[in-house]
Amino acid sequence: MPGTGYTGKRLRLKRILPGGRTLIVPMDHGVSSGPVAGLEDVRRAVAAVRDGGANAIVVHKGLVDRVSEVLNGGPALLVHLSASTGLSTEKDRKVLVGTAEEAVALGADGVSVHVNVGGRHDAEMLRDLGAMARDCARLGMPLLVMAYPRGENVKDGFAVDVVRHVARVAAELGADVVKCPYTGDPETFREVVRSCPVPVVIAGGPRMDSDSAVLEMVRGAMAAGAAGASIGRNIFQHADPAAITRAIADVIFAADAPRAVVR
Repeated sequence: MPGTGYTGKRLRLKRILPGGRTLIVPMDHGVSSGPVAGLEDVRRAVAAVRDGGANAIVVHKGLVDRVSEVLNGGPALLVHLSASTGLSTEKDRKVLVGTAEEAVALGADGVSVHVNVGGRHDAEMLRDLGAMARDCARLGMPLLVMAYPRGENVKDGFAVDVVRHVARVAAELGADVVKCPYTGDPETFREVVRSCPVPVVIAGGPRMDSDSAVLEMVRGAMAAGAAGASIGRNIFQHADPAAITRAIADVIFAADAPRAVVR
């Protein structure tokens, strides 16, 4: 018999992935990269993606109070609990900077952690992921895992064999939703989706040269069976963030796109 934690997680997941699809906008870049363009005024950025129809945003705990009123019943709130900075000599080494209990107290709909696999510190990050998954299960909090092949042993971070491996690692250790790089085409990304037992969303990556490139990437991911996308810079650094959010959401929620099963 599922307990209350299971029930709470299921209800929150349906807010994050309505109908099995989602557009998540991460805005956690201030810790890793500083106040990047588009996030100088985070309230304005959140308002724009809210108006464009984003399903969820990701921010660090210190910004929740700043953006809570702007959400106004719109996107779900995910609190990011991992951090490192670009000023560090080990920027790929993510450490936990918060707890699932803190996220509950902040009114979050879920939490997010970042794990880089393929370097000398991945054992620590995997250990933290396992502990976070345990706490999220107990508290009924959905767990988004940003899983990336990064480190000394990774020659190509977009190769299908390594992307499907890190996605599976995240799922096996307790992720409810996995965010990972897009492998570049629907055929190879379909292998990632098929081998991951939980919904998969693609990472947006660096700022692209054109809207058509962004939309084509999302179309390819959806054709492969992805549950959606988690796109930051290609949305909040856009000249019209609300408009590009709306355009991406239209692709994700197109009637002919497959729907992920949210249990």
